[in-house]
Amino acid sequence: MPEPTPRPTTRQSAPSADATLGEVGEFGLIGELTGLFEQGEQVLVGPGDDAAVLRIRTGHVVVSTDLMVEGRHFRRDWAEAVDVGHRAAAQNLSDINAMGGTAHSLTIGLAAPADLPVRWALDLARGFAEECSLVGASVVGGDLTRADQVVVAVTVLGAVTQHPVLRSGARPGDVLALCGRQGWAAGGLAVLARGFRSPRVLVEAYRRPEPPYDAGPAAAAAGATSMIDVSDGLLAEAGHLAAASGVAIDVRSGAFEVPEPLHAVAQATGSDPLRFILGGGDDHSLLATFAEQDVPAGWQVVGRVAEGEGVTVDGSAYDGETGWTHF
Repeated sequence: MPEPTPRPTTRQSAPSADATLGEVGEFGLIGELTGLFEQGEQVLVGPGDDAAVLRIRTGHVVVSTDLMVEGRHFRRDWAEAVDVGHRAAAQNLSDINAMGGTAHSLTIGLAAPADLPVRWALDLARGFAEECSLVGASVVGGDLTRADQVVVAVTVLGAVTQHPVLRSGARPGDVLALCGRQGWAAGGLAVLARGFRSPRVLVEAYRRPEPPYDAGPAAAAAGATSMIDVSDGLLAEAGHLAAASGVAIDVRSGAFEVPEPLHAVAQATGSDPLRFILGGGDDHSLLATFAEQDVPAGWQVVGRVAEGEGVTVDGSAYDGETGWTHF
């Protein structure tokens, strides 16, 4: 069967720098957005048709969907549009990473007020595209509608060439290991919530997470028995692994090196810096279990798996926040 031929798209003249979505209109903005997204070799039909068409040569297809709602997940006075784009892409790409796969295609739904500047929407798209380029992924379509606040809905597709790493495979005797920075975004959020902008390194970590994109496939190849990305909080995610696997997990607080910026924020806010690490999310680090001899380079052992259920810290119940909850 011959491969489909992409339908040509038309682009109107570029909008003025101060134009709003209401002035440019749905299809004017779509024309501008389409031009920002390069298409990878897996894309047979990209933006401009009723649906994208992709080729999958080998392995399994993995799919995930996430939402970002203004006022709930981001604030325009805390981050530039390009940063919001990076965050929206990163949280979705990280979900595929946590399965041991690599993302290749994404769709974006954008709901926004009519008075939103077109420049903001285009900067969002640029940030999104920049983050996707880190793993070679393409934006292959999406949708646009009017709403009272900005909402970004993303669906991501990826490929896993070996068996996907699930949350449910941890075994008693395994070790719990972490890859990627952890607690930095939570520290940045604490700073922003108090009206400050420093330490800048933490604020930037909140605005633009740096998931360890190569670590997911590497962990799968090394024999990870379960894996999850830390989006809502380390202890909360460890709890998901424990529940899905039917095991108990004990996290060792002494395994974490607390960076100086977190000490500074903790001192300024009267809190324990370890709480940013144990309960913080949005860094999109990876948490996985391995047989002890299988832990790959770049991963830090932070706990152990045993018979039982639930999550403890240093052998006892934890009395702090374990992570973010949406309701």
